[in-house]
This record gives sequence, C-alpha cells and structure tokens, in this order.
Amino acid sequence: MARVGSGSELAAALFLVLGFPCVMLAAIIPNVWFFAVAVAVTYAADRYLHHCGSYLINRLAAVRAGLSIRFLVRELLLVLLLARMGYGEQTLFYVTVACLLAFYGMQAPQGAMVTLIRLRRKLPVVSRNVDFGPLGIGDAPPRLLMSRPAEKMLHLDLFAVIGVLVAAESGVEAIAYAGLALTLALAVAYLLALLPYVRPSRLVPPEGKILAAVDTWLKSYKPTVVLYFSGSKDSAYQVNMWLETMGQLDGRPLIVLRERAIVPQLASTSVPVLCVPGGVHLMNLDLSTVRVALYAANVGKNIHMLRVPTMKHVFIGHGDSDKLASVNPFSKVYDEVWTAGRAGRDRYALADVGVRDEDIVEVGRPQLATILPWTGTTRNPIPTVLYAPTWEGWDDNPGNTSLLLAGENIVRRLLAAENPVRVLYKPHPFTGTRSRQALAAHLRITALIEEAAAKRTADPRWTAKAAEFQGEQAAARAELVRIEARLAELAGGASNARDEAELSRNSLADPAREAETAKLRDAWNSAYWRSAGWWQHQVVQGSTMRLYDCFNESDAMVSDISSVVSDFIASGKPYAVTDSAGLGAEEFKRQNTAVRAAVILSNEATELDGLLAAVADPAADTLAAERREIKEYLLGPDEPTSIQRFDAAVQALAARAEARNLGVANLGEPVGG
Repeated sequence: MARVGSGSELAAALFLVLGFPCVMLAAIIPNVWFFAVAVAVTYAADRYLHHCGSYLINRLAAVRAGLSIRFLVRELLLVLLLARMGYGEQTLFYVTVACLLAFYGMQAPQGAMVTLIRLRRKLPVVSRNVDFGPLGIGDAPPRLLMSRPAEKMLHLDLFAVIGVLVAAESGVEAIAYAGLALTLALAVAYLLALLPYVRPSRLVPPEGKILAAVDTWLKSYKPTVVLYFSGSKDSAYQVNMWLETMGQLDGRPLIVLRERAIVPQLASTSVPVLCVPGGVHLMNLDLSTVRVALYAANVGKNIHMLRVPTMKHVFIGHGDSDKLASVNPFSKVYDEVWTAGRAGRDRYALADVGVRDEDIVEVGRPQLATILPWTGTTRNPIPTVLYAPTWEGWDDNPGNTSLLLAGENIVRRLLAAENPVRVLYKPHPFTGTRSRQALAAHLRITALIEEAAAKRTADPRWTAKAAEFQGEQAAARAELVRIEARLAELAGGASNARDEAELSRNSLADPAREAETAKLRDAWNSAYWRSAGWWQHQVVQGSTMRLYDCFNESDAMVSDISSVVSDFIASGKPYAVTDSAGLGAEEFKRQNTAVRAAVILSNEATELDGLLAAVADPAADTLAAERREIKEYLLGPDEPTSIQRFDAAVQALAARAEARNLGVANLGEPVGG
C-alpha cells in the first residue's frame, strides 16, 4: 500500500508507524529513557524516508499525518511526559509550552517566505543559450535554505526535546532552558537568513517584463526552424537525440519545450532553448519568422503550436520502427511526415491511417552518423553481445518486450555460451515504469549479470587478463577522473544554478565550449570501456553512456521490435530479435520489416547459437546480404548523407511556407495594389 521501494525503506516505514504509539506509551507511564529511544526512532525513520523520497511520506500527508503534524504530536507528547512526571505546576512546564508554541508559530512566516521566494523566482519562460542579462536576475538563495525547508525548520526542535528530556531525568532545569533557547535562536536565524531574499531586488522581474524580453530576443534572433517537444522528464531522450541535428541545420534553429522538468535533463547544446509551460504564453510569443516546426512526439500539447498557419508542421518522431506508434493516425495533422527510408513510407501505406504518400519525405536518420560500420571481425578477443530490450509499453501485449518471457533465457544462454562472450545489458529508460513484472524481470537480469561479472573477476582465466591490463585500466580510470572534472568545469554556471532563474541567466551559448564538451564525451566513452575491461559483463544504465556507443562497442545485438533495431542495422552487424508474442518466424517477418535480416529468437532463446556463430565466423553469417538490403530500405542511401537530406527537406518546406504566406498576404491586398 505504501509502495515502499526497498527493505530498508519498509523497515523505516514500520518504525515510524509503530514509533508514535511507543512515544505515547512512554509519556503515559512515564519513562524518560523509553520516551527518548522511541522519539529517536521516529526522528531517524522520518529523516530516512524523506531522504529516500518515499511514497509513504505523501500518503501520510493525505491522511492528515503530514510532516508538521508528526512534529507537533511529538512536542505535545513531550509536554504530556512533563505533566505525568509532576512538572505540571512548575516553571519548566510553562516555559516549555510557551517556547514550543513560539517555535511552532515561526513555521508560518518561514513557510510564507519560502513560498514567496519560489513563486517570485519562477519564470514564465525558462531558457538556455538566451541572454537574459538585461533583466537583472539576481542570485538565488543557497540550497541549504531552500532545499526541504519545512523539514529543516521542524528538525530544529531536536535541541529543545533533548534539553527537556535531559532536564527531566537529571533535574537540572537549566539544560532544558538552554535547549529551548537554542531551538528558538536557530529558528529566528533561519528567518533572518531568508529575509534578504524576499526583497524585490533579489526576486525576478514581473511576468510581463520577462515575456516582453523574450519577444524582444525573438525579434532579434528571428528563428526559422523550431524543434517542439512536450513530455515527462523520463522522455527527455526523445528530444536529446535531435539536439546535434538541430545544431547542424542552416538558418536559425530554436528548441521549444513545454515542461520545466525537461530542462535539467536536456543534453549540451548551443541551440537556443525556450521552455514555455503556459499555453497562453506560448501562443502569444512572436514566432512570426518561424517557417518549419518539427515534432518529436505525438502529444496533446502539440496543438498549441499546430494552430499557427504561418509555419509548416512536420512529424519527425523519436525513432523508426515497426511498432504501431510509428503509424499513429494523429500524424494526419502534420503538413509532412518524415521517415528514415522507404520502409516508413510503406508502413503508412499499409496502415491506411490517412497520411498521404505525397506528404511523406525520406530523410534518413542524421543521428546514426556516429555509428561505426562493421569490419567483419570482433573488436576484442571475445565477442561482445548487447542485450537492449525495449520497455513494456502501455498495454499488456506480450510482443512489446522480451524482458518478461525471454529476457532471463537470453541472458542465461549468453552467459553460458560454449565460447566465452561479454554481455552488455542496456535496458530502456522506461523499463518498469508501468509494469511491476517488467521491473522484477529487469532486476533479476541485472542480478544475473552482476553475479556472472563477480565470478569472472575471480576466475583464473580472467584474473590473468586483469593483471595484464591493470596498468591500462588504471590509466583509463585516471583519465575518466580528469575528463569528468573538466566536464564539470565546462558545465560551469548552468550546472551549478540553484534554481531555474539562475539557469536561464547563466546558460549562455558558447559553441567552443559545446565542441570541447562533445570531444570530451567521446573521450570519456573510450576511457570508460578501457577501464572496464573487454572481458567483463556490464549493466549499462542512465544517460551518461549513450546507446550508440554501446552499438560501437558490441559485435552483435539482441533486442525487440523498436527503433533500437532499425538504428543498429546502420552498423551492418548481426542482430537477433525476439518473437515474444510467438507469431512464428514467417509471420513475424511479414509483420515487421526490420526482422527480415535478423536471427529470430523464440522465448526459449535456443536460436542464439546462430547469432554467435555469425559473429565468430563470417562464413557462417548467412544474413549479411539481407542486412545490407534492409539497411537501405529502412534508412535510405548512404549518399547524400542523412543530415544533407534532412537540411534540404527543411529548406524546401520553409520555401513552401514562405510562398504560402506571401500568397495569403497578396489575397488581402486591395485591387490594383
């Protein structure tokens, strides 16, 4: 019911729930030592659950047992303890009650100031690479003051509680007065520390002034092409994959986001970024110079941009696959739909969802330029096989992911292969977000790989290799530290920004910095693989290690029906796809273009030997010719390059938009004008 995420979190939740009855019992008995231990347990459990961000914390607030109430109950029980110990008519009792009431009364001004600061430092438009210097945005308060302020303020009562308990046990009332005074003094100090940041000069300018500054910048910059994106913070990868492409386009690109949570997740770019959460604010921005709007996802908020007739609207998506999402009927609302190759065009024709053939443009996949082609031999003395399953999807279709029915079989067979292989496991970022079964399967697979890695570390065959490459690995680890330090230095003010206002003020465009950052990230990836050892199994999670770097490190891949397969095909390397729904090889191929050159796996994964044989011996690679054919069908020709085709498509559509706008303007001219 509490959705606790770990055994320790569950234990803390139980201690918190059971601790309060114990505190009450100790106060009634009364027993100071019992009371002190029970109170300490509730404090520790409360602190731990807040640190974990436990779901239980929110549930307690929903049933009127929130943070403030829990602290108030503890303080009331402390007063009850004093009364039960015979202090009810003594000065200590009245001073304790008065001080605790005063302390509790200070929560209101503290909460009001924190709320005011947060509201008045929230911008209607958050930016990156846009100069907001003229607005005079001041520094944000230190994180020490603004991070979990209610929890920090309330925990100041600890000194008062300790002082009163020591005094009650020892009879030295001065200790209680000292504890109470310290609590009040620290609370007053907290209020005084916040006070300077409430002054108008430390807050951001009014909303109208900020919006006017944004429009002034837009008039000066005159953006011509916009990448528009809306989604959860977990979907940031969908916009990140297009950042480099946007930076390579002719004209003046702009990225428009709709959710604040996406901004901190955005990868490095020198392209200007505007995050406009409010629909009214977006619709009132001066985007009159924009001629092409690109959409990476089909979401409801797209309508706020789609309503603008002076620009042409294009769905570019965030991957090319045979999933139903690739032929969404919503795509009819766009002026054009851009696909990687002929396969995307044929998909829409077969789906018959209303997207006309003349509105489809084949532009390739510019992101795939970094994927290295296969040389026909393994990169390292033993093959590396990447297992990159997709997530469970929004429904329970067994064909969504191999994780549930086949994942463990795939990993076990790879780990137990007759000739050793290295296994890289890179799950989809959404894995386990909807299905607990998928999350459980992911955790079991992770455990399998980590156990196999531990065994390989202790195996004499591999310890000798580790000793041989010890110097190289140590040098690579040292290089990682150096690169990470330089990356942190380059991130500078943007990464250290304490709120979105500082982020907008500090993150100015610097192409030289971006170029160095990109070079360092490539060097980081190279050093990472060297530091890990070419023989060692790994679970690769998070956004630091890019998927395409895993492609380049691998000699083969096992995956599901998703854009990952289409992208991997660009490498020309052998790959396998799991028929999780049990359609059978022929039907599976008929329904999914990308698997026509794949080793097709059943849920038992017994066919993996064919994939491993193709990697080990080019003569056994019977699907090499089919992979070359399917690559061009899915992704288009190698020449002209994808970025050239993509940019040409942008320019052609911009010209159409300009012609449309001129035509409409001429229709409005008076006769003879």
